[in-house]
Amino acid sequence: MTARSHVALAIALLAAGALLAGGLPESGTPAPAAPVRPGPGQAWPSAQRADLPELNVAPLLFLDATTAVGTVTTGGTLRLVIETAMGWRELRSLPDSDMFRFDNVTATDDELLWTESAGEGATEIWAAKLGGRDQPRMVTADTGRVLFYGNQHDLVVAGGRVHWAAAGDDGEGVTEIRSAALTGGPVRVRTEKGQWALTAWPWLTDDVGGQAGAIRMRNMTTGEEKRVTATGPEWNMCVPTWCRVMVMSGDGLARIDMMRPDGTERRRIAGAGTQSAVSDVAVLDRFEVLSETRPDSDVTGTAGLVVHDLVTGKTVVLSAAADLAATRDGMLWWSTGDQETAIWHTLDLRTV
Repeated sequence: MTARSHVALAIALLAAGALLAGGLPESGTPAPAAPVRPGPGQAWPSAQRADLPELNVAPLLFLDATTAVGTVTTGGTLRLVIETAMGWRELRSLPDSDMFRFDNVTATDDELLWTESAGEGATEIWAAKLGGRDQPRMVTADTGRVLFYGNQHDLVVAGGRVHWAAAGDDGEGVTEIRSAALTGGPVRVRTEKGQWALTAWPWLTDDVGGQAGAIRMRNMTTGEEKRVTATGPEWNMCVPTWCRVMVMSGDGLARIDMMRPDGTERRRIAGAGTQSAVSDVAVLDRFEVLSETRPDSDVTGTAGLVVHDLVTGKTVVLSAAADLAATRDGMLWWSTGDQETAIWHTLDLRTV
C-alpha cells in the first residue's frame, strides 16, 4: 500500500468516527476527547470513606464510614451487631433459620431501629440506644400486614414516632399508615384508599416500583398532591423532589433522565447500558447511584458503579467492578471481589 493509500485510509476512518459522533469537526480543529470522569478522591476530597477488608458482618446499615450494623451467624445463632474497629456489640439474636430475619435498619441521632420477622408470625419493631449498654426494647408487635419495598423509607422516624405502611383488611383497596411512639404505647392507624408507600416524610407515593402512566404523591400533613405523567415509552420513579425517568427504546433502556416532578429541570444523566444501582431516587436530594454494564457482567455479576451529582452535573466513578450496592440514611456502601475475598467500601454522602 502506498503512502497516499495509508493517508486516505486514515482520513476515511476519522470521518467514519466523526459521523458516528455527530459530524466532522471543522477543518484544523481536533475532535474533543471524551471527558475523564473523576474518582471520589478528586471529586470529593473531604468526604468520609473507607475500605473495610476485615468486616465480619453482612451490613444492613453504616452509621458512618467505619461503623456497620449487620448480621453475623455463630453457633447456630443469627446475631444483629454493631461492628467497629474495637469489636462487636450484640443487640439481638434469633435462631439461624430462613424463617427468622433482621431487616429495615435505620437510625436517629441517638437510637437504632429495626424490624424482626419470624416466619408467619408478626413483624416486630425494635429499638436500642446507640450510646451506652442499655438493653434493646420492643417498640411494637402491632405492625399489621406490613408492606416493605426495600428502600430507606420502609421505616420513617418523624415527630418522635416510627411510621410504616401495611395492607388493609381488604387487600389492595386500602393502605394503612401505621405509627408508634419510640417510647412505646398504642399504634395509630391512618387509612388511605389505594396502594401507597411512604417516601420522604410526610409524603406518600403510589409508585411502588417504577411505572408507566401517572404517579401520585400525597402530603399527609397538608393534603397537597403531585401528579407525574410519563410521556411515550418511559418509566418513572419519583420522590417529592426528583423523578428518575427510564426512557425505553425497542432495544431496551435508551437512557436515564432526571427531572422535577413538575417536569422542569429535565436532564440526561446516563445512556444505554446503565441502570439504577439502588432503589432510592436522588439520595439526599442530590445523588443518583448507577451501575454500568461490563462486557463480562453476565458471567461475573459485577458492574461499574458511579454516582451522578445533580448539583455539579458530574459523574464520579466509585468502582470498575462492584458487586452489591446499597444506600440508607445518606450512607452508600458496596462490595468488590468474590464471596471469599469480599471487600466492603463506604462513602458518607452526607460529608460531600
